[in-house]
Amino acid sequence: MVFARTAGGAFAGTALTAAAILLATHAFAQQPKAQPKAQPKSQGAPPPAASPPAQGQQPQISYTPWTKVCQKGPQANAKPVCFTGRAGNIESGVPVVAAVVIESEGEARKILRVTLPLAMALQSGTRVIVDDGQPITAPYVMCLNGGCMADYEASGELIDKMKKGQSLVVQGINGSGQPVSIPVPLADFATAYEGPATDPKVVEERQKQLEERLRKLGEEERKRLEGR
Repeated sequence: MVFARTAGGAFAGTALTAAAILLATHAFAQQPKAQPKAQPKSQGAPPPAASPPAQGQQPQISYTPWTKVCQKGPQANAKPVCFTGRAGNIESGVPVVAAVVIESEGEARKILRVTLPLAMALQSGTRVIVDDGQPITAPYVMCLNGGCMADYEASGELIDKMKKGQSLVVQGINGSGQPVSIPVPLADFATAYEGPATDPKVVEERQKQLEERLRKLGEEERKRLEGR
């Protein structure tokens, strides 16, 4: 499968950062504790276009810029939580990979949350590799409509490697038993991670724009098929 980048890819790519961060925000609030045993039936399988590429294929993926968002939870004494993430998406705007660093103010422990599409072999878990370094593994902890997530402890060593590295490779096994390996470029990660946060309202607005664009793309595709 080959993914193409269109003129609208830049717009969708920017907005997809919102999708990746909002997804991580919602999942973080639920505090997942256990590895899922099976993919939730109510979610169903994602459309074919959302399937990640098997190893050996060289798809063209549009990546969002690294974006940092900080916000407080609903509790009165909640501490701010910051999310620094980016996503990779195909032509339709559907993400095939996301990586978000999550950190709470005053807490030493940080999380690197990676997301792959729903059509993955959950029992196989995930791996991440920075450049040519040693791979580290983690199980899936939760599946939402946007994909299945795995959490890694974002140690100071891992964050430092991401700041200096060129690529974070996210790996898993798809539902067909084929290995999946998707790079997430690390260019500008250090700038976003160490820089000021983007207003959450701006991120939400980008998400709304993305949803509207996807709705229009779906309508255009429906009309095209009906006109055949």
